[in-house]
Amino acid sequence: MSVASNPLSAQRLFDISGRSALVTGATGALGSAVGRALVASGTKVTLTGSNADALEQLGSELRTAGGDVELVARRPSTADDTDAMVDAAVSAHGRLDFLFTAAGENRPGKIEQQDPDDWQAVIDANVRGTWLACRSAGRHMIDQGNGGRVVLVSSTRGRLGLAAGYSAYCPSKAAIDGLTRALACEWGPHGIAVNAVAPALFRSPLVAWMYGDEPRGVAAREGMLGRTPLGRLAEPEDMVGTVLYLLSPGAAFVTGQVVYVDGGYTAG
Repeated sequence: MSVASNPLSAQRLFDISGRSALVTGATGALGSAVGRALVASGTKVTLTGSNADALEQLGSELRTAGGDVELVARRPSTADDTDAMVDAAVSAHGRLDFLFTAAGENRPGKIEQQDPDDWQAVIDANVRGTWLACRSAGRHMIDQGNGGRVVLVSSTRGRLGLAAGYSAYCPSKAAIDGLTRALACEWGPHGIAVNAVAPALFRSPLVAWMYGDEPRGVAAREGMLGRTPLGRLAEPEDMVGTVLYLLSPGAAFVTGQVVYVDGGYTAG
């Protein structure tokens, strides 16, 4: 049996080339890393984000690398936004096979001091925006009739409440875990698998201070490392392999799962 015809060959198990993917929050650290990996895997990609300049720069980079890339300068704030994202993906690439939701926000603050509007902004960005993106993409995948894959971004904070000031963020990510399971059950009959990746801390502009040499960063980093069995902090690229796996034929029977990509942070 040739490699090409063997259903258990690594090439076939993990081949996602030629598929069409929509990525929200594509200009963030995680969204851009996944966008680059999808293009490198031969996937046609629609990248979305509210920072038009950063989005255009990323798109130019990926097109230069040979990527088939569509850009939509929006974030998933309204149903019109997410419908426009899906319409753009389908118009550019003929179909929609994958959704990866990296758009989100955090506004830390102790509950007794936090403005309720800040709490609501986190819930809207992390939960409502994800729900809207799923709604628009799911409608099309169901109508399309060939199944699909959805990967949401959760966090170890959806399971653990180990830091003060996260009374908005932790509930928002716990909601993502619940949404993952609910949609896996709802969409399973349509052949749509829904899973989530749950990182701990990974390098991004928001937490760059934790990767530096300032005393505050060193203390915070040592605290994280003290309960991370693999003994280092993560890079965005550490999440990419799990995302690609969940989108691949190799994960055809995996749905409703929250996969912790955290160096063992939640194991202890």
